[in-house]
Amino acid sequence: MKLVLLGAPGSGKGTLAQSLTKELNIPSISTGDLFRENIKNGTELGKKAEVYMNEGKLVPVELVMKILKDRLSKHDTKNGFILDGFPRSIEQAELLDEMVDIDVCLFLDVDEQTIINRISSRRVCKACGNTYNTRTYINKDCECGGELYQRDDDKEETVLKRLNTFTTSTTPLVDYYKNKGILKCVDGNGSIEDTYKKVMEIL
Repeated sequence: MKLVLLGAPGSGKGTLAQSLTKELNIPSISTGDLFRENIKNGTELGKKAEVYMNEGKLVPVELVMKILKDRLSKHDTKNGFILDGFPRSIEQAELLDEMVDIDVCLFLDVDEQTIINRISSRRVCKACGNTYNTRTYINKDCECGGELYQRDDDKEETVLKRLNTFTTSTTPLVDYYKNKGILKCVDGNGSIEDTYKKVMEIL
């Protein structure tokens, strides 16, 4: 099964992708992770991507697609894959369609206020990197003893900007996959377990 997973920051995309990877035995693929992996391994594609990233520029779509095509050619994708947060534009979606046939696009639909509450409550450990939510974890320090802090991009004003960017760029994609007849909207406002159950019923 070949899946595209769309959802705003804080919608639970990453957590859902991890669960689906275990359930369906197919890899979850994020382009950000692919860039970092290629750069770390010193591949030719990674070296090219690194030049753009070091200059703070967007990696050209042609290079993104080459890196993605290379990843999708690996043996572990023979039964399918989950694209987490990709494509990000109609152009990328059209190029992806030339490469593979996507079976389902899952769109995690979550209210803006729910997302703001989720992200602005997030704290990260300076020592080990573990993540906690202040609504469920009341201690000031991490279990490892490290100090917890709030990342700048988790602050409410930044979250609002990220949501606006997401809405602007993603609404056309929702329509794109809806017109292709493979869009499935999932109410992601409930618990992780509820969302996962709804997704499995769809699949």
